[in-house]
Amino acid sequence: MAGGRNGDGGIGYAHSLGWVAARSEDGTLTGFVNVAWDGGDHAFLIDTKVRPDHQRRGIGVELVRLAAGHAKEAGCEWMEVDFDEPLTTFYYDTCGFVPTQAGLLHLPDMQFAHSSQQG
Repeated sequence: MAGGRNGDGGIGYAHSLGWVAARSEDGTLTGFVNVAWDGGDHAFLIDTKVRPDHQRRGIGVELVRLAAGHAKEAGCEWMEVDFDEPLTTFYYDTCGFVPTQAGLLHLPDMQFAHSSQQG
């Protein structure tokens, strides 16, 4: 498995700790996770993916483990992840995440007042 840190500058780079990727022996990308952060104590797993024909081999668990290790080395105290219900067992039981209360806004459903003033 390989990892990388994003460079300096540019939008997106300021909020990314980097990524972890898994490749098969022939170089085919088999898994990937991006690690975003808030610039402080919190890291966020984004887009954890493992190719369907490579699932249930421990690749996803290793991606999360390596991402968590890199986030800890970067000074983060917490790692958060959002996921769909079918992945509950993977994240809670296999990877060790614990349930928390969180709030969520679905922005396309929100009505925002548009102001002619720019702030």
